[in-house]
This record gives sequence, C-alpha cells and structure tokens, in this order.
Amino acid sequence: MTTYAQDAKTLELPWPFTGREDELELIRGSSAAGRQGIVVTGPAGRGKTRLVTEAVRGTDCARVTGTPETRSLPFAAFAPLLPGTLSLHRAVRSLSGARLLVVDDAHLLDEASAALVHQLAVHGRTRLIVIADDSAPVPGAVSRLWTGELLPRLALEPLPHEETARLLARGTALEPLTVCRLHRLCQGDLRLLRDLSGALRTQGLLTPVPGTDTWAWRGPLPMTPTVRERVAAVLDRRGPGEREVLERLAFAEPLPLHPDDLGLDALERVEADGLVHVDEHGTVRLAHPLHGPALRARAGRLRARRPARGPRHHGPALAAEQQALARRIDAMDVRALPAPVGEWLLAQGAAVPAGYAALRARFARLRGELRDAAAWAREGLRATPGDPACRTELALAAAQSGETGRSGPDPAGGAPGRRGHGGTADRAAGPSSADGTADGTAVWAAAARGDVDGALRALAGRAEDADGRDACGDAGDRHAAAYARYDAVRLGAPELAVGRLPGDGVLARHADALARGDGPALDRAAAALAERGFLLFAAEAYAQAVRAHRDPAAARTARTRAVALARRCQGARTPALAGLVLGELTARQRQIVTLAAAGLSNRQIAERLTLSVRTVGNHLYGAYTRLGAGDRGALPWLVELPGAASA
Repeated sequence: MTTYAQDAKTLELPWPFTGREDELELIRGSSAAGRQGIVVTGPAGRGKTRLVTEAVRGTDCARVTGTPETRSLPFAAFAPLLPGTLSLHRAVRSLSGARLLVVDDAHLLDEASAALVHQLAVHGRTRLIVIADDSAPVPGAVSRLWTGELLPRLALEPLPHEETARLLARGTALEPLTVCRLHRLCQGDLRLLRDLSGALRTQGLLTPVPGTDTWAWRGPLPMTPTVRERVAAVLDRRGPGEREVLERLAFAEPLPLHPDDLGLDALERVEADGLVHVDEHGTVRLAHPLHGPALRARAGRLRARRPARGPRHHGPALAAEQQALARRIDAMDVRALPAPVGEWLLAQGAAVPAGYAALRARFARLRGELRDAAAWAREGLRATPGDPACRTELALAAAQSGETGRSGPDPAGGAPGRRGHGGTADRAAGPSSADGTADGTAVWAAAARGDVDGALRALAGRAEDADGRDACGDAGDRHAAAYARYDAVRLGAPELAVGRLPGDGVLARHADALARGDGPALDRAAAALAERGFLLFAAEAYAQAVRAHRDPAAARTARTRAVALARRCQGARTPALAGLVLGELTARQRQIVTLAAAGLSNRQIAERLTLSVRTVGNHLYGAYTRLGAGDRGALPWLVELPGAASA
C-alpha cells in the first residue's frame, strides 16, 4: 500500500506508478459493465492497493477498508456506507445500488462485513474489487469469493527487476548491482524496497562509483522499522536452540550447512514454520534472503566473531561458481544461474577477483543485462586495475548500450571523452585488444558510432582471428569463435556466418533464417534464443523478422515481442533494434519524437506543428514511458542509427 508519511522535516510522496500494464487492463475490464469484479491477492507490500487505485482512478466508486482494531465489531468496515444498525439482508439491499465497491484489506474484515461482501458477490448487482493479503488468515466468506468461483482472482506477482530499477532511478542514481541486491532482498515487497532505499540515502550508506554518476551500497543491512517488522519471525524465535540454528545459518552464508551440523529438533521446528529450506541434497539455507543479513546485523560484535567466516573461506566455492558459469556460456545456455558467492562478496565490500568479475560480466552481457555487465567489469577493475578481460567487457557493454562518448572519468584510468569522439566504448579497450580482432571491441565501438560498414570491416579481421583459434582445436576457443562470428548475424551480414557456426545450434538457425529472409524461421530462432536466456539476441532476431515478414499481422506480432524483450535489456541500442520501438507510439508521438531526436526544443516543435508547448511536453512524456527512455539523450538511438544496416 502506498501511503503519505510525514515527519518534522519532509513530506514523503508516493512513488510514481510503473509497469503492471496487463494487470491494470485486467482490473479495469473486470469492473466494466456486465462484469462482476475481481479479487486481487498477494503478500503485504506488493502494491495491491496502489494498483487498484490506479485502475479505478476517475471512476465513481465507494471504498471500505478492514482494520485489525475493528474485527470484533459487526459491519465496522461498512459503517461509513450503512445507516445505523442493520441486518445482513438490509445491508445487502442498501448497497445493491452502488455501481462499484472497492474492499481493501479484506483479510481484516469482521465476520459480518465479510459475509456482506460475499452476499454482494452472490447477488451480482454491485461490481466488486476486493483486495486481500493471502499470506495472512482470510475470513472464509472472503476466500470463497475465488475458491467458489464467484469472482476471478488476480494473484499479484512481484514487480519485475526492470520495473524495480525504474522505481529506484528516482533521486540518487543507484548502480545496477545495488539495484539487484535490493530487488533480491525485498522479493517484490515495495514497502520494504522504499524503506531500505530511503535508509541508504538518509544514513549515508551509499558511496560514489568512480567513472559513473551512480552510487553503490556495500556493507551491512540497515535495521529500519520495516526491516524489523519483516524479520520478526526469525528475530523473535525463543524455542530451545532455534535462535542458535538460525544464527549459524546466517553466518554460514552464502554457503549452506548440512543438517548434521545443526540441532535437529530445533531445525525441524524452524523448517515447519517455513524459516529454512532443505534442498534435495540435504543442505540447509535460510528461506528468505533478508533473514541472514538481518540476523548478522542484530548480532553483537563478540557474537559475530565466533561463527563468522570471512571472504578468504569462499575461494573453492567461488571457483566452482565460476566454472559453472563458464560451462553455461560454452553450452550456449545463459538462463539465470544462482551465483550467491560472488554476490555475497560484493555485498560485503570484499574485492572480487578480476577473472570472476569478467566472467560474470560476460554472462550478463550475453543475457542482455548490459548495465549489470558493465558494473561487474568495474568491480573487477577495482580489484585489478587495467585487467584486459574486464576492460574488454566494459567496452562491449558500453558499445551495445550506445555509449560512444559518455562524459566522465574512464573507470580504467583514461581521460574524459566527448560524444562522437571516442568515449567509454572506445577508451575501455586495453592495449591487448587494440586491433579489436580478438574481443570485438572495435566491431561494437564502430557500430555504436553508427558506422556499421566499419564494424563489418573490423568483423572480417576478427573472423580471421577466430579461424586461427578454430585451427588450435580447443573447445573453449571454438565456442569463443562462434560468438565472434555470430556478431555478423547481429549486424545484418549473415553471409559471413552461415555454415561456420556450430551444427544445428540456435545461433546457426538464426544465421540461416536471416540469410534466407524467412520471417517465420526468424520468429522460431528468436523464441529459441529467448528460451536459452539470450534476451538481447532474441530481441534482435524478432526485430529482423519484422522486416522479413510479408504478413502485416505477423510483423506486428514480431515487433511487439522485440520491444518487450528489448525493454528487459537495460538500455540496449544496437543496429538491429534501431528505429524498432517507434512502432509502439501513436502517429503524433512518432512525429514529435523524431523532431526531438533531431535536436529541436519543445518550443520549436510546438511552433512547427502548431501545438502548445505543454502538449508537446505531454506527448514526449508519454513517448518516454513507452520507449523506456529517460530523456532526450536516448532518442537518437531509438529513432535511427545513421548508416545502420537495413537488416
């Protein structure tokens, strides 16, 4: 639930509503004429009330709310709507004229109010939107709304990572790995997310990231009131040995423990209450990622010294994690893989080995998580300045984000750059990759500048280098060569890769489909790429399918899928995606965005199109929302890349 909270100095306003487009439409449709309504459920803090508030904004509706203090008073929640003391029958008749009734916190309704809501649903004269916390006990009359199929149920999922990042972008800009940490700790609890992010800012727990305009959080969890409320289940355990078991698990993180190392009686009790998880291998972890940091933060210094294990104890586990990531990359399968050891080291502020950081960056880049990739590369450079692999990954992530010249100091030690004259993508490549053939930095730096022909010339030299690696016969090198050749497909020159990619793999299928201009085959290749975790590659394949399809309906579907995937790729701007997202805008928005991308001010656009400046601003704001752009700086990349290939 979003609330206004005021202290002596500030007035805290609600976060802007973001995402949830499908859920909004579902709720709006459920309250339309001829529909009976809907039940929205989910744990506390997931944003149920805010979602419904947005869905009914501007409509004529009555609203009631359950409270714990009035659960023993009949019809307490409906007191503002009912005249005096009524029977259930008369209460139903009194409310049957209401067009739309929103019932918030229905799990806290008194029994009479719950029965009234149920009867209103049975009679069907009043459209109902019922909001309930399904992690708490719910009155039977309320739960029967969906179990008895009187109303459809929307079980609200956690806000996706990309929408969480958009929320956190307000105010102080947080670096991607801090956003990932907050998202992982909060598990979709928006109230907790807001509380923690506010505490980081007000308590001075953020530090600037060199070479960027972002801030990072490293170190312990701040014990805010909301955190204490969420972890009360573990902090308040008083059974024999239970707190000892929970603390031992907390200080063992990120590694699990074996049940034989713990008190079995106490372990069984906390497992029965859902506080720990025992996997199929018999290892034990705390059930929620917030519990370990909270238990460690509450332990005294002397208590913490006894069970704690420092970063030096995690070397073998970190090496195993690194090998698992490498195997996935070689197998051309980059679906999400748990990697808690590296994330734990990062959260503690410990140095992350450059080799591990470079591999995490590469894994993230192949998944299309470009900002995460750049952040991991910077972590490696912090531990080992000048590391060639980390410099290369930073350059590739920057180039595929279109960052050809972002101002500011170079994380690898170079001078500030200017847009269009070198910059992040160009500077970050180390001396070991100056020719650009071994790692593709020259290829993508040229593509980021809009010089696709130059990128293809660099790619030809890189392909020769890849052929040399193939001749060596090493499997890892062959996989590296395959990814190198696949860049030709992404840049719209599949003839450089057809017949030279592994067997009937997904990369080879994409190359073959693009070479033949086969729209349906490109759709199938894109779906296979997405299934294996290559979200950016899949977005590019769908974008290429848009141009290959002869059926306008199939082209529209491919465009929609491409845009949806591209939005998950953290600002990716590659030649294949150039101009793609304009299809999501209205005709007027496309017209205004094109002029804004050309450098015209709002006033100049207004004068040219005979509109008010305010109308132009409103159209641009709507376009930014649809495009996932933050400001005008992103528009030239979203509209057109000069010289881009027509693939």
